Amino acid sequence: MPDGKEKALNQFTGLEFEPEISQDDFRTTMSRFASGLTVVAALDEAGLPAGLTCQSFASLSLDPPLILVCVGRGSSSWARIEGTGRFGVSILAEQQRDVCVSLARRAEDKFDSVPWRPSPYGTVHIEGALATIDCRIGTVHEAGDHLVVIGDVLDLAVRDEGTPLLYFRGRYGKATFRS
Repeated sequence: MPDGKEKALNQFTGLEFEPEISQDDFRTTMSRFASGLTVVAALDEAGLPAGLTCQSFASLSLDPPLILVCVGRGSSSWARIEGTGRFGVSILAEQQRDVCVSLARRAEDKFDSVPWRPSPYGTVHIEGALATIDCRIGTVHEAGDHLVVIGDVLDLAVRDEGTPLLYFRGRYGKATFRS
């Protein structure tokens, strides 16, 4: 169809219909899913940190160890990262809201106020993160206005203490975990 919409078939009535889902309704509905926040980052080809805040992150496979991140197609930071063939994921702690906000901006200087260190793999680790995961870019799939990036896990590290920075209904939050 010319508008890019596919007709769906109602399994109960057999009637075709075109779902009408607005971007606002979709965004509002998806905001009801609480997620953790991460930073995806690497040293670019000039040796400078390039990175972005990412809430679309998941483990994908134990054997082999794979993760996935979803990145907006228009991300200038991802363009700098992708050329290196590698990236690191830092899982943010609840105290790292400022880091999250800084790296969500479109700016050349967004790492100026962010404590970070280079990894032996040429990725960037955010200081104080709950965990870091170093990856080689495995495959990249186009999906709507995003890219689904599969990362081959090369190395990982965890911090024993701390709780995650969460995002829910367009706001930052924290959780209480009971043992």
